[in-house]
Amino acid sequence: MFSDELKAFRRLGFRHFLLQILNFASVIASGLMLWKGLGLILNTESPIVVVLSGSMEPAFYRGDLLFLANPPGQRYHTGDITVYRIPGAEIPIVHRVLETRDVVIPFDNSTENRILNNRLAKLKLPPGEHQLMLTKGDNNHVDDIDLYQGLEWLDRRHIIGKVRGFLPYIGYVTIAMNDFPQLKYALLGGLGLLAVIQRE
Repeated sequence: MFSDELKAFRRLGFRHFLLQILNFASVIASGLMLWKGLGLILNTESPIVVVLSGSMEPAFYRGDLLFLANPPGQRYHTGDITVYRIPGAEIPIVHRVLETRDVVIPFDNSTENRILNNRLAKLKLPPGEHQLMLTKGDNNHVDDIDLYQGLEWLDRRHIIGKVRGFLPYIGYVTIAMNDFPQLKYALLGGLGLLAVIQRE
């Protein structure tokens, strides 16, 4: 099956092999630079995410690919679909903003302010204005407070981004590669092998 490719590889030699590895590495580096560049432009750690559960049906289904942005000065409103991550949780969650609340953490330490600070102590907010959010999946019966790991609200720093667009079902490739790691290694190995033995 690969006999012609192996013969061609032997004819081209070691120098060609190194050139192909360098080409493959430059393709991988270009992809990573594009990913990081998109993240910087859109102000998000992850400009593209895949929906992993059915909690947002019928708006988004498992396997949909979401495009995110998180402009620094933008406020979130009830009904916005956000992607957030709680510290210590590995997987980001895609849910809709159910309620927002503006709070001001004062700079002074009066008794009234200490009571407010005690209620929000788990968020560890610095003094200043903050927008807090409560979220819920469209297909869930209750809000996400149980997912917040002891927090009562989400703060802006928990938000990865706001959904700006989506492609249906494209993310199933990612889900399949995570569910079956052998598929991921076979696919990457096959792509690497093709890049190395390619004649051009």
